[in-house]
Amino acid sequence: MSEKIGVLGCGWLGFPLAKRLVQESYEVFGTTTSEDKLKQLQKEGIHPFEIRLKPTAIHGDIQDFLSRIDVLIINVPPRLRGSSTESFIDKMVLLHNEIKKSGVNKVIFVSSTSVYGDLEGEITEQTPPKPVTESGKQLVESEQLFWSDPNLQSTIIRFGGLIGPDRHPVTMLSKKQNLTNGNDPVNLIHLDDCIHIIRTILKNDYWGELFNAVNPFHPIKSDYYLAEATKRGLPAPKYQIDSSQSNAKVVISQNFLDKGHSFTTSIIS
Repeated sequence: MSEKIGVLGCGWLGFPLAKRLVQESYEVFGTTTSEDKLKQLQKEGIHPFEIRLKPTAIHGDIQDFLSRIDVLIINVPPRLRGSSTESFIDKMVLLHNEIKKSGVNKVIFVSSTSVYGDLEGEITEQTPPKPVTESGKQLVESEQLFWSDPNLQSTIIRFGGLIGPDRHPVTMLSKKQNLTNGNDPVNLIHLDDCIHIIRTILKNDYWGELFNAVNPFHPIKSDYYLAEATKRGLPAPKYQIDSSQSNAKVVISQNFLDKGHSFTTSIIS
């Protein structure tokens, strides 16, 4: 019998992931912060829970949710931009405490390549993180919280920039002028491959591991975003002319590729 999967955070990635797992005959329990979305989850065969993580409390029956699952996928992005910032690590400490009270001992923690900050050159899972943003710092702290717990089998996935059917950085870059770092490589991953990597971890029991998750194709930004804007009929972003060779970071998904797996979906539209 398949393990029962809990997806904490059925947003842009979590909802299609949960739907795909249901299609593969997993029993899936999903959380949302929106009462309106409960029916949407139920309609897709996902057992719905309304749960909100706050820095001082968890709203909703988190223990009921955890009591029904074998594997927990934590897919909660840090919200540390703008004026309404909340401490991400405080939320994760509360969640970790609840997990310790439950029978769950397998965790997938969705993180980001932002933990590598401004490091240069090829970056693999062996590269120590060096975050520069507040969200990157709190992600590293949260990774360690789950990683260092001897009672949990925690796997960390550091996703690159996320793209998909209704999400692409070119829509925000369009019309921008005088952009720098046009010779830097992109480090992106398509939504389909995000789901593919999580499914691969579940199927192969890759527990207690760290995965970078970035498509192996790394064109330079100025070329890539010009092409992507043109395909969408958008004004292309303009980069400053720079003839120097970039030494910006190229994130390699070494662990995933070394295990004989491959990426399935191009980052070219």
